[in-house]
Amino acid sequence: MPLALLALAIGAFGIGTTEFVIMGLLPEVAADYGVSIPTAGYLVTGYALGVMFGAPLMTVLGTKVSRKRMLMLLMGLFIAGNLLSAFAPAFSVMLIGRIVASLAHGAFFGIGSVVAADLVAPHKKAGAIAMMFTGLTVANVVGVPLGTLVGQSIGWRVTFGIVAVLGVVGLAGIARLVPDMPKPEGVRLRHELAAFKNVQVLLAMAMTVLGFGGVFAAITYIAPMMTHVAGFADGSVTWLLVLFGLGMVGGNLLGGKFADRALMPMLYVSLGALAVVLALFTLTAHDKVLSAVTITLIGALGFATVPPLQKRVLDQAHGAPTLASAVNIGAFNLGNALSAWLGGLVIAAGLGYTAPNWVGAVLAAAALVLAVLSAALERRGTAPTAAVAGSAPAAQRVTVHQ
Repeated sequence: MPLALLALAIGAFGIGTTEFVIMGLLPEVAADYGVSIPTAGYLVTGYALGVMFGAPLMTVLGTKVSRKRMLMLLMGLFIAGNLLSAFAPAFSVMLIGRIVASLAHGAFFGIGSVVAADLVAPHKKAGAIAMMFTGLTVANVVGVPLGTLVGQSIGWRVTFGIVAVLGVVGLAGIARLVPDMPKPEGVRLRHELAAFKNVQVLLAMAMTVLGFGGVFAAITYIAPMMTHVAGFADGSVTWLLVLFGLGMVGGNLLGGKFADRALMPMLYVSLGALAVVLALFTLTAHDKVLSAVTITLIGALGFATVPPLQKRVLDQAHGAPTLASAVNIGAFNLGNALSAWLGGLVIAAGLGYTAPNWVGAVLAAAALVLAVLSAALERRGTAPTAAVAGSAPAAQRVTVHQ
């Protein structure tokens, strides 16, 4: 794997850290600004919305810029947002800082996925995408716990200052290691938008929303589930999330490896197993050991879908994949928001803290159904084409491909 993937992974590590570390620092931030915890929660919501809307916006703005330069500009935006958060004199200013940083998130992973895939041979593309996303998964194992510890011990502003430094390292790495890869000639914004007319691209994005939504339906409410149902102490939630992060790392790498060999079968297995494990979590959540194992499996199976889904979008939006890739990153966040809302509804309805696991299981199962449908449509659409191509004279076939 090229060293340039390391630079992309470092950038992904910083982005993953800043996205999730705020959840562990909300009490400190709220106390510092004199606002309530729910009000401080807007820092999470604002970031998620920034990712959803920023992904297509920043990608469109960067259509006339080389991909390397756009990645550098996005890391600069990320650094500025985190510095603004670190030195924000008022809560409203910090919220602006969070939104500024979030604008880089979707476009970075979207454009980064295209660059990572272009750096390697065709049979290694999913593995390259997984290598970049390793930075995001490792952030949940190392960056978030350490950032939370630093923020609680020294001050939350120091945490965001360190994240800004990580952004500087990522920017330097991209400038030094990523080759200058100009946009393909002839690709315009209308070509990028045309990808959304492809049913397969839309199906892949729907799988992203539902599949990853299944993961976050359970994980969003992991703290009350583990403390009230499994019987863990409040302080145990941190290391349980570390287990979830370790599962994410392993699942991401395995997903990239096997997606390069058999992409759709990899999706069938990971989504099907995820649906089963989430359903079983309603039972295993009552036992400490089994719940810890289940949380690890959810992280592994959930992130095993990321490289194949991202590669599926790149493959189906062939020729103009940048915007579709970035929007698919926004789809992950849409899945997070949707599943968190649905999970809250079933808890509010009095069905208990394990009820979101059933929501997650249904969402993952729905994603599996879409995967099967997508493959069936693809077979039905390509079979006649193959037959015609096979019966055409050689001279005609050459003309078609010119």
